[in-house]
Amino acid sequence: MAAGSGLRALGLTAPLILILLILLWPPPVLPQGPPGTAEQRCFCQVTGYLDDCTCDVETIDAFNNYKLFPRLNELLESDYFRYYKVNLKKPCPFWNDSSHCGIRDCAVKPCPSNEVPDGIRSGSYKYSEEANNLAEECEEAERLGAVDGSLSEETLEAVLRWTRHDDSSDSFCEVDDIHSPDAEYVDLLLNPERYTGYKGPDAWKIWNSIYEENCFKPQTVKRPLASGRGDDEGRTFYNWLKGVCVEKRAFYRLVSGLHASINIHLSARYLLQDTWSEKKWGPNVTEFQQRFDEVLTRGEGPRRLKNLYFLYLIELRALSKALPFFERPGFQLYTGNKIQDAEIKNLLLEILHLAKSFPLHFDENSFFAGNQKEAAKLKEEFRLHFKNISKIMDCVGCFKCRLWGKLQTQGLGTALKILFSENLIEKIPESGPSYGFQLTRQEIVALFNAFGRISTSVKELENFRNILQNM
Repeated sequence: MAAGSGLRALGLTAPLILILLILLWPPPVLPQGPPGTAEQRCFCQVTGYLDDCTCDVETIDAFNNYKLFPRLNELLESDYFRYYKVNLKKPCPFWNDSSHCGIRDCAVKPCPSNEVPDGIRSGSYKYSEEANNLAEECEEAERLGAVDGSLSEETLEAVLRWTRHDDSSDSFCEVDDIHSPDAEYVDLLLNPERYTGYKGPDAWKIWNSIYEENCFKPQTVKRPLASGRGDDEGRTFYNWLKGVCVEKRAFYRLVSGLHASINIHLSARYLLQDTWSEKKWGPNVTEFQQRFDEVLTRGEGPRRLKNLYFLYLIELRALSKALPFFERPGFQLYTGNKIQDAEIKNLLLEILHLAKSFPLHFDENSFFAGNQKEAAKLKEEFRLHFKNISKIMDCVGCFKCRLWGKLQTQGLGTALKILFSENLIEKIPESGPSYGFQLTRQEIVALFNAFGRISTSVKELENFRNILQNM
């Protein structure tokens, strides 16, 4: 992509560029694999039961591809779920890096404010009596706070710190300040996740930082990150992984599953044709094989795909657990269009009931089930490690990759928040405000769009299987 851009800058036409690239580009050196089709090499181990689960891949495929995926797509095309507010200008908190991707497909086009529905933009978020009462309480609190001039600056700052701590104590993500002047609404349908050309050392630096510093892993044990790294094909790493507690193993598998899902999106929506008249996006089988073929990845690829299914189960379980929160009559998906909002809530509840009906849910009760003090300590480590990963997303140089990275980590973080708040969710009253457990609109939009990405990945795997079978 970059080479083609450079040749065009020299004034060469598209046919000449193509001929030069064919002559100059070195052919890929592909290792000789065992007998079998390309489809078998990618998917040979991705069948049957998943590690740490009682579920099997085939059940997930049938449930997702033919029941849940079509309904979820319809939901995510609605106004409430397509607009996501994000700050893409936050500096990287871990290293000095002001470089940004110069490729045009890395750009994100924010929405003019007049295109965002009034109900979303104004912050008036419900149609219910509960919301009106809550708004009055907030206004009263704001009025009382405004006339209280007796607090010193030091005390006021301390109060603000306590408030921020209370707000973030159950959060698994570093959340953007949506009231910041740098935060803008983005239409996710007009900025789809796909291959942008952002790769190489900058992209590897992000994933290296995530895996090597945030996955409860000894520094001496290296994760098999790319083909050719390490001589034992990851055996040392996976022997180590099998020996750790289920929580730390699950944490790694969630990160690996997220990485696999993103790689599937990039392979499934690859820039296949870029001419002056049109751009064509579609599945790139070579790209998919380089990321998931058993031989090209030294056995790592099929493991990545299994971790994708593990991530699917975790997020699906969270959706089923959150049903009582969304079922309350006082909860509304407010955009300002009353008829459409009622229809979308009905569709949302249909999806959540469908999620709850899944026959082989992941049992999250195996998490943090040991000594209470040790379990609480491990849970806090789990939360802080994941929060650190969400901060790393502000170091991604490609703005479109940053957008989708931030959204998907916030979505997974929200899913973890739900799973770890089961007791609070059970105590939610059928009517009236839910003070013990709350989800913001940002969290709701991220939760469903993130699961939509995982669901799309599982559906795309079916497409790649069919393509590889015919090769």
